[in-house]
Amino acid sequence: MFEITETKVMRGPNQWSDQHTQLIVLKLKTGSSVKAGLLKEINGMFPEVHPNESPVNEIAEAFRIIAIGLQRRAGMNVEFGSIAATAKPEIFRILFSYEYEAAGKHAAASALKMLEAIATGQPAGLDECIEELHEIRSDEDMGATTSFILHEAISRGIPYKRFDNGSLITLGYGRKQKKMRTALVDSTSGIGIELAGDKEETKKMLEEAKLPVPKGVIVYDEEELLSEIKNMQFPLVTKPLDGNHGRGVTTEINSIEKALHGLKIAQKISKAVIVEEFIRGEDHRFLVINYKLVAVAKRTPAHVKGDGKSTVQQLIDNENEHPDRGSSQEHPLAQIKVDDITKKLLAEKSLTLESILPEGETVYLKEIANISAGGTSTDVTDIVHPENIFMAEHIAKLFSLNICGIDILTTDVSVPLTKQTGAIIEVNAGPGIRMHTNPTIGIPRNVAKPIIDMLFPDNDTRIPLIAITGTNGKTTTTRLTAHILKETGKTVGYTTTEGIYIDDHIIENGDCTGSQSAQTILFDPTVDIAVLECARGGIIRAGLGFDSCDISIVTNVSDDHLGTKDIETLEELAKVKLVVAKSTKKDGYAILNADDDLVYDMQQYTNCKIALFSMDENSPRIKAHCESGGVAAVIGEGYLTVYNGEWKTRIAPIESIPLSFEGRAEFMIQNILAATLAAMLQTGFNSEVVRKGLLSFIPSPEKTPGRLNIFKFKNFDFIIDYAHNKSGFIELKKFLDKTDASEKTGIIAATGDRRDEDIRNLGRYAAQMFDNIIIRHDTDLRGRPEAEHSKLLIEGIEEISKEIPVKVIPDEKEAISYAIAKAKKGSMILACADDVHATIAFVSETKSREH
Repeated sequence: MFEITETKVMRGPNQWSDQHTQLIVLKLKTGSSVKAGLLKEINGMFPEVHPNESPVNEIAEAFRIIAIGLQRRAGMNVEFGSIAATAKPEIFRILFSYEYEAAGKHAAASALKMLEAIATGQPAGLDECIEELHEIRSDEDMGATTSFILHEAISRGIPYKRFDNGSLITLGYGRKQKKMRTALVDSTSGIGIELAGDKEETKKMLEEAKLPVPKGVIVYDEEELLSEIKNMQFPLVTKPLDGNHGRGVTTEINSIEKALHGLKIAQKISKAVIVEEFIRGEDHRFLVINYKLVAVAKRTPAHVKGDGKSTVQQLIDNENEHPDRGSSQEHPLAQIKVDDITKKLLAEKSLTLESILPEGETVYLKEIANISAGGTSTDVTDIVHPENIFMAEHIAKLFSLNICGIDILTTDVSVPLTKQTGAIIEVNAGPGIRMHTNPTIGIPRNVAKPIIDMLFPDNDTRIPLIAITGTNGKTTTTRLTAHILKETGKTVGYTTTEGIYIDDHIIENGDCTGSQSAQTILFDPTVDIAVLECARGGIIRAGLGFDSCDISIVTNVSDDHLGTKDIETLEELAKVKLVVAKSTKKDGYAILNADDDLVYDMQQYTNCKIALFSMDENSPRIKAHCESGGVAAVIGEGYLTVYNGEWKTRIAPIESIPLSFEGRAEFMIQNILAATLAAMLQTGFNSEVVRKGLLSFIPSPEKTPGRLNIFKFKNFDFIIDYAHNKSGFIELKKFLDKTDASEKTGIIAATGDRRDEDIRNLGRYAAQMFDNIIIRHDTDLRGRPEAEHSKLLIEGIEEISKEIPVKVIPDEKEAISYAIAKAKKGSMILACADDVHATIAFVSETKSREH
C-alpha cells in the first residue's frame, strides 16, 4: 500500500536543516486513497507530537508523527520533523530527527508498518513497536557514568566518537584527543589500575602508608578458610581478591556455615578470596578527581520498610514502581532484584518474601550498598572533616589514580577516621559517578565537570580543519593545501577522491570524500591539521563528517551530476556545496570564488569571515572586498598576490609555480589561488612557508593523478586528465589553446547517468578541442547502452563539425594503443580517463617500451 523508496541517514551538517544534524531523510510513496480520519486517529494516538497545521499530504504527515512519537514513547528526546513534496506527485520527502541511528531507522520501518495496519483497519501494534525501540535503546546504552561525562563534553562543544557502540569514547580531534571508558581515561596510571584491582596489594599499600584497613588473610579453599578463621573473630567478610562493584562480597559473617557459603560466592569471581574482619559503620564513597576530593556519598543497601499490611515481595514491587528506578541509564536507581542473597538475608531474620513486615521495620535485601544492586545514596560532601579530605586525596596520589573512588566504612564522616573504628575497604579505578550526580537524598554534584576540566584544562579539543568543496578542482586544491601546510612541520591528514592520507602516506585507497573518511582523519591521534575534500555525493548521502570547520573553500559550481540524486538545477547543486561554507566557524573564513556568481553569493548565507579569490585583480568584487578590509588572492601583473585589506603581498610569479604549467592552466591557477588563501590564513600570513610549498609542489602522476599528467614520448606528448564534465572540458580547451601541437587527438567518454544534453555538450566541446576524436566507454555506463552513449557524443561533435574524424573504440587501453600507433611527430594525445591509476600505469608501461 505504502512504500519507502529511499532512506538516508544524516550524521552531520546537511542540506536539509541548519540546526538538526541527526536526521532520517526518506521518500514515502503514498497510495491513491486513504482511510477517512486516519490522520486524526494518529494525532490522537501521539498527542505529544506537535501536528502541522496544513500538511502537504496527510499520509506523509501521519508517518512523520508516528516516527517521532514512537521514539519519544521509548524515552528518546526527538522533536524535529518535516514533510515536502517531490517532483513525483505520489512521493513525499519526510525528515525526522533521531537520538540513536539504529532507533531512527527502526522507527521508520515501524511507522510504515503501523501506518499500513491503521489504514487497513488492523491492530496498530503500538506497544510492540515501542518495546522494540526500548530494546534498541537499551542495546545502545553506554552506561550512566559514560553518559554523564559525555553530556558534559557535548555541552562544551567537544567533538566525540563512540567506538563500536560500546563505552570507549574518543573526545576531541587529532592530536588534541583523549580517550575514556566509563571513568577511566587514557591519562590514568596503568599501574594504579592494576593495584586497585588487586585487593591484597591495595591493603598492603594502605597499611604501609599507616592507613586503617581491616585485618585479614587470603585463602584458596575450604581447608585454608577453616584453618584461618580459628585465629579470627566473627563477624567476618569474604570477597574475591580481584573483584569490583561489590560482586561476590558477603558481609557480617557470624558462622562457619556462612563463611563457607561466602567462600563459594567469592570464588565465582576469583580463586583467591580475602577473609577479613567486619567493620561496623556506614558505607561511604569518596570521589577524588585530579587528586582533589569532589564528592562523598553515603550508600545504603537496597531495603524496604514495612507498613504492617504488605508482604516483603509487595514492598519490593512497590519500590520498583518508583519512577527513579529502572534498568536504563536515565533512571538514577536500579531495580531491586530478588536473588539467593535476598532470600538468605530474609531467612536470617526468619522472614520470607511472603512475610508481612511490621510497620516501620526496615529489612535489608542486599549485603552490599552498590547503587547497581538497588542501593540508595545520600550526599554528605559538605560535612566531611578536613582530615578525611586529606586522607582521600593522599590515597589517590599513593595509587597514582587521577580518578579514584575510595570506599570507607565509618559511622561519621565529619569525624577523622583515625579517631573512629572505621576503615578503608577498597580503592577503585574507574568508579561509577551516578550516586553523586543523582543522589537519592542531598545535593546533586556535577562530578563530570572536574573530569572534563582535567582532560582539557584549556578546552583545547580541536585541530585546524579545512574543508574543500566545489564541482572541479577539489582534489588538487586539497593536495596542494596539505602540501603547503606540511612545510610548517605539522602532521597533515587529508582525504580526496583517491584515498585517505596522513603526511602523504596512503591509509586507504578509493573515493574517500564522505563523512566516514573525514572521521578517520579527525580522530587519528597523530594528526595536527585536517584538510578534507567534501564531495557532493557524500554531503547528499550523509551530511558532513564534522560539525564545523575553521576554513572552508568552494572552488566553483558548474553543471555536473544534474538530474541525479534529486539535484535538477545549478541552484540546487549550489545549495549542497553551501553546506560546507555554512559549517565555517564564526571566527573562521569561507574562501569563495569571486568569478563564480553562485559561489560569490554564498557569503550572504554564512555567518563567518569571507576571503575571495579571482583571476582578475581588477574585479570590482575584489576591489570592494579589500577596501572593506577583506582578504583576497588574485593574479596581478603576472604575480600570485594576496591582499589583507589594502596591504599587498606578492607570493611568486605565477609562471614559476609548477602547478600552473607555466601559467597556461587557468583551472590549476584557480586551485592555486584557493589553496594559497587557506595556507596564508592558517599560517598567520607566513608568505615564506606558502611560497616554499607552492614552488615544491611538482605535478606528476604520483602527486596529482589524473590532473594534467604529461608523458613525453619521443615524437609526441600524451596527457591524462580526469575531465568528465562541461566545466572540465572548457578549462582543458583553454589549456590546449595555449599548447602547440601539430595535431591534437582526444580520447573522450561521458558518464552514463548524465542527462542526454550534458553528454552532447561534451561532444560539442571536444569538437572544438581536437583534430581527431576517439570515443571510448567507461567500465560502468550506469545503465546506459554503449551505442546510445556513442550516438549522443557523435551528435554533439557533428553539430560543430562533421569533418572531424571520429572512431569508436570501447576499451580504454585499446583506444590508447590505437592513438599512440597513429600519433604524428609533434602531436599531442589527451585521454580523459575512467580508471585514472590503471590508465597511468598502462601509459607508463607503454612509454617504457618505447625505443
